[in-house]
Amino acid sequence: MSSAPLTPPPRQQERARSTRAAIIRAAAGVFEDHGYGNTSLAAVAAAAQVTKGALYFHFASKDALAVAVIEEQHAIASADGARVQALGRPALETMVLVCRGFTLQLIERSVMRAGIRLTFEASAFGHDVRGPYLDWAVRFGELSRTAQQDGDLRPDLDADAFARVVVGSYTGVQMVSNILTGRADVIERLADLWTMLLPGVVGADRQERVPQLVALFRDGPSD
Repeated sequence: MSSAPLTPPPRQQERARSTRAAIIRAAAGVFEDHGYGNTSLAAVAAAAQVTKGALYFHFASKDALAVAVIEEQHAIASADGARVQALGRPALETMVLVCRGFTLQLIERSVMRAGIRLTFEASAFGHDVRGPYLDWAVRFGELSRTAQQDGDLRPDLDADAFARVVVGSYTGVQMVSNILTGRADVIERLADLWTMLLPGVVGADRQERVPQLVALFRDGPSD
């Protein structure tokens, strides 16, 4: 007669979660600095201050660890996007503020920067990285359609095409900013992007909103 597997006590479960999170944070710093190819699990274990055995308990390979960093990056970005949407602001403002929130997270958090770097290096470990980009394109498509209903975006605009342009342009601008200035100017360069994009998509009777929306991205909400 077989017995059911024992569930680890809560304290042990919490310790395991804490160790896993510490490894991901440490891995993000190493991946960010050295890239996938030049990162070793020994270096990650040393940065996390855990044994290699503890690291292998949570992650069987460097590939698995890289995927975990990418997933953590997307989870953080998604949670912040949900926070912004919960504010209940108009859809176009929400889109601008979601992009601002992602940018601030990118500036402030190593796991965000590492996740982005790993996304561009994913061919080295065969991970399909389309999911987060498709997710953001869908979310921004939904916000664009709501913004059309609000009258903020042109009614003849292809909402899904606009969403894809925003995702692709944002990705390219922040990447070039990283190459040229280490993202020191990323807020200003992305503000330039909104300055260029918005006049062509905002409703004809809402053009006065363009500088307000650009300022919202650059400076954040005043309330």
